[in-house]
Amino acid sequence: MIKILFPIRCFTCGKVIAHLWEEYKKRVEKGEDPAKILDELNVKRYCCRRIFLTHVEIFEKIARFKP
Repeated sequence: MIKILFPIRCFTCGKVIAHLWEEYKKRVEKGEDPAKILDELNVKRYCCRRIFLTHVEIFEKIARFKP
């Protein structure tokens, strides 16, 4: 089981966005335009969009150092 450290809510406005992460990630990996994907997922606010565009998955890197 892979854990994802993606925020549940937007840090600024509080909109719930976590349920959209998997869909966004799959489509970006297929080569679609991130802006178009976010528009289709109805992520309109720039505060929410920045979380998707700047998120970096570091769980695998951190997990190596568990006690």
